[in-house]
This record gives sequence, C-alpha cells and structure tokens, in this order.
Amino acid sequence: MRYYLFNFSNQDGGSGRALSDKVAALLRLKMWGVDLGEPHRAELFAGDLVLIYLGLPLRAFVGRARLASAVRDWTSAEAEMYPGDSQGGVLLADVEEWDPPVPMHAVVERIDPTGSNPYVQANARNGFQNGVVQITDHEYEAVLAVRAKWVARSARE
Repeated sequence: MRYYLFNFSNQDGGSGRALSDKVAALLRLKMWGVDLGEPHRAELFAGDLVLIYLGLPLRAFVGRARLASAVRDWTSAEAEMYPGDSQGGVLLADVEEWDPPVPMHAVVERIDPTGSNPYVQANARNGFQNGVVQITDHEYEAVLAVRAKWVARSARE
C-alpha cells in the first residue's frame, strides 16, 4: 500500500467556494481524474490511500479515500458522469469529506516543526506542482493526527 496526495488547484482563478464545490462533487461521485502525463499515474492501485488537498486560495486538506481501482479509461457511462475533461482516472471508496478542512499550515507545523525541510516549506508556500504526489506513511498519519485535533477543537466550540 502506498500513500498519495491528490492536489486540486485553482487554475481558473475562481473562488475558494467554487473550488470546494468541484472537489465535493468528485468525492460524491467517487471518481478522480488522473491525466496521462501525471507522475505516479502507473503506480496507483486499488487499496492505496489518498488525501485530498485544495490548493490556493484555501490551502487545506478536505478529505481522504481509498482507491477502489488502478488508473483506467472511463467507461462510456463514467465519462458522461465525470464533470471534468480527464479521459480516465481512479474510482474511490471509503470517501470522507472533512468539515472543517485541515489547513496546510497546521500540518506543516507537525511534519516540519523547525521549518528546516526546504521541500516541505516550498510545497506549503507555493502549492504542489503535480496533481498526484506520493507521500510517506508518516506524512499521511500526521495529517490524520492534526485532523483529529481540529475535529476535537470544533466540537468544543
């Protein structure tokens, strides 16, 4: 089993709300498009775990899922349902939408508390360059731990 981050960035300059709505629709469909040139495309397999990340302007983790399939072309019916322009992707299972979302800055504080890892700091500042990013089990678990704290905080408020 491997761990990935699925990055959804705002390339159209739309609002954070519109971006959140698009991602929520994908998660409810349990489909995620993965373009042909995407790094790690051939390495995605059923059972892998993914975190869903929204780039600018939100910079937050908004969910997680387990892959129900490897990357494949959409069937005719799936292509009709899929709201994007990707010709294929993965199916998702065990999808969780997170409300509240987990801000990137809170995760960075846990993963790189001294601010000494230039890779982590650059991704936190500039966003991720790819739509699929392989992460470590430590990074995956760190996001879940921060989420547990955010949920507990929200319950108290």
